[in-house]
Amino acid sequence: MPSASRVVVEPLRRHRCAACRRGPLPKLVVEDGAPLCLDCADLGHLVYLPRGDAALTRRAREASTLWAVVVRRDRRRARYERRGVLVEPAALARAAQACRADAGARAARRARDAVRRAADDVRFRAALTARILLLFPGCPPERAAAIAAHTGLRGSGRVGRSAAGRALDEGAVTAAVRASVRHLDTGYDALLAAGTPRRQARAHVAPAIEAVLGSWRR
Repeated sequence: MPSASRVVVEPLRRHRCAACRRGPLPKLVVEDGAPLCLDCADLGHLVYLPRGDAALTRRAREASTLWAVVVRRDRRRARYERRGVLVEPAALARAAQACRADAGARAARRARDAVRRAADDVRFRAALTARILLLFPGCPPERAAAIAAHTGLRGSGRVGRSAAGRALDEGAVTAAVRASVRHLDTGYDALLAAGTPRRQARAHVAPAIEAVLGSWRR
């Protein structure tokens, strides 16, 4: 039988169940625009599994006839982010048993993957450093290597890890170098600390950045 999922929300504000009036609700389901507690939404028999163990979550979800995704709104990013899942207790028990059974094999695979990723990162940082020095031959080699290490950090979300950055696109690489100069070679951070608006601070240090980039291009 295929499993079915619903969405459960961890609310940022206090809510009471529209059906039984219990509250405040740590988790709720919205039906017809009204909040319901898990019991009234017929999900009270499920158990919560927080995110963090991908294999356990996947197996528990696959083994559970009914399951729910638990989300919470991130105000800073203005989006909902997954917090975990609700699954049937028996499904979680079976998933945990399966994970214990092949824990050694999965650990070995993770170790191999980590070695592969580390080697990939070394090659990428070397290629990115070479690209920086090609575009900015006056940049000190140790600085180019530091820029590559910073902007190319896996999982950082910085420009070096973008699709353009991984492709060593000239615009993306230049943006990474410019960001480094902005923070390390100008008073930009001090302006922000003093309360200067970001756009105004960027405009103020723009000539200094271009002077450094110009000297590195020669």
